[in-house]
Amino acid sequence: MSDMVLDAAALEDQEALLTDDLFEKDDSAYSDADKMTRPSLSYWSDAWRRFKANPVAMVSAVILLLIILMTIFQPIFSPYEYDQIDYFALNQGPSMAHLFGTDDLGRDIFTRCWMGARVSLTIAFVVAVLNGTIGILYGGIAGYFGGLADNLMMRFCELIASIPQMLWVVLLILVMKPGVFPIIIAIAVTGWIGMARLFRGQVFSLKESEFVMASRTMGAGSIWIILKHLLPNAMSPIIISMANVIPGAIFSEAFLSYIGLGVPLPMASWGMLASDGANKLLTYPYQLLFPALLICVTMLCFNLMGDGLRDALDPRMRQ
Repeated sequence: MSDMVLDAAALEDQEALLTDDLFEKDDSAYSDADKMTRPSLSYWSDAWRRFKANPVAMVSAVILLLIILMTIFQPIFSPYEYDQIDYFALNQGPSMAHLFGTDDLGRDIFTRCWMGARVSLTIAFVVAVLNGTIGILYGGIAGYFGGLADNLMMRFCELIASIPQMLWVVLLILVMKPGVFPIIIAIAVTGWIGMARLFRGQVFSLKESEFVMASRTMGAGSIWIILKHLLPNAMSPIIISMANVIPGAIFSEAFLSYIGLGVPLPMASWGMLASDGANKLLTYPYQLLFPALLICVTMLCFNLMGDGLRDALDPRMRQ
């Protein structure tokens, strides 16, 4: 009995120690948890976060932005016209009056370089859009329907791809005559094949997914399924591919202009300026240096940015 009395007394003493303040809510723990948590990121927000964390890709993007801004605004505010001839300023070296010097007709090379950028970049961007559009439609139809249609469509692609692309381009330019529109068509005629093959593979891997089967069960048409469901889920490799098409198109235009199949005079493009400067390399090297430098920097930045997009949009592709 005495032991029971002692246990009861000890229990009362312990209960006396359990004051109300020991059971109050500790807001500090919740505050720390709130600081540790953050809103969930969408796929594109997370891709942008990864892209920003890549310093090489960000520097390349900034340089490309500056080039595009100069392409848009420099010819507008330039004191010279791109085709303005000045016989009193023939073949002058770089100076404050002419930052890149002048050519053999006294034309300001700085203005001509940025006017040429309009031509070269316009061709590159339009070619990328055409390649993407044609390739997505062609590859989407082939991959979605499969079977005989896919077999015939892919054999047609192989037939075109069996002939080197630049040979197609040169032959088409010779038929259509040099110019901006013929160059775009000539480069885009075969350039879409890579995009078609890429999107076809994506469609093959996605068309049996549950969300596609559900949409098909609800009566959605084939084109609707391709554009509404398959295309958005394959957008990452498409963006990466289109970013890599642009530097290739810039090089193709420069090559065509270099061999005399570029835009007609008095228009200017980077390739045409490089071709003119190459003829005077030993006497006036600056006439080749500046357009060639712009071509190289732009292509390099696009390639580096394309690598950054690849890592940001699809981390599995990182080496």
